[in-house]
Amino acid sequence: MFEPADLLARLGGIARGTTLQSYGCTRRQLSDAAQKGSIRRIRTGVYGLWTTDPKIVTAAAHGGSLTCADALRSHGVWVLPDADDIVHVWLGGSGRTHHGKCECMRHYSPGTAGLGFAPVAAALIHAYGCLEREAFFAAYESAWNKRLITPHDRARIRKELPKSAAWLLDLARHDSQSGLESLLRLRLHVLGIRLDCQVDIDDVGRVDFVVGGLLILEVDGKENHAGVDNRHKDLMRDASASARGYETLRFDYAMVVHHWETVVAAILPALRRAAS
Repeated sequence: MFEPADLLARLGGIARGTTLQSYGCTRRQLSDAAQKGSIRRIRTGVYGLWTTDPKIVTAAAHGGSLTCADALRSHGVWVLPDADDIVHVWLGGSGRTHHGKCECMRHYSPGTAGLGFAPVAAALIHAYGCLEREAFFAAYESAWNKRLITPHDRARIRKELPKSAAWLLDLARHDSQSGLESLLRLRLHVLGIRLDCQVDIDDVGRVDFVVGGLLILEVDGKENHAGVDNRHKDLMRDASASARGYETLRFDYAMVVHHWETVVAAILPALRRAAS
């Protein structure tokens, strides 16, 4: 038989008392463990470890699961950094809150909210109302690319989001390799610039985007382009592309996220050169 603390560790650090009892823990064991401090009683019928993510604990104390950007990141979805320390709580369709006065952001949507992190599809639905549109778009494409949402999930998301979100969902693709690619493609789409995505070029390989037939756009994230060896490979690719008549522009995270005007100022003249 597991001790309550050991069992909680196996269950992700938080669980209902009824779940713990289904594994053989008695109410007396849970009460004794809480009194001794080896576990914590978060609210009536809910227990956790002292090492459990404080936001998860706050969400559980409020009556639901942690959702929005925090939940998406926990599932491995690419989300733009933000300074939002507010706990976003999914309470299901009509869940009851247990907190008194607090600063939690409540989210209601169909389904039953458990403990811990909200599922990806639910977190995306809630994130649409809290994130900037481009941040939601990048997160949605990231979740799709990582196969974290199914066709059923995508249908549910489309149904629950307002009709004004349809154009974003229609534009989304499953093959976006990074959030930076998603941001660049969305922003250029808004400017009326059409991109061919994930294009295979002989002797070059697959490139992120081709615009105007002869302009290659590459978005370089740290994880894939850092280091001397990777830098050499990129230069070799660019040289091969140039030999075939292409011009290559590369942009990193800081340029796409913080210096977009510089990116646009580089792309527009290059497009004119490609068209001449």
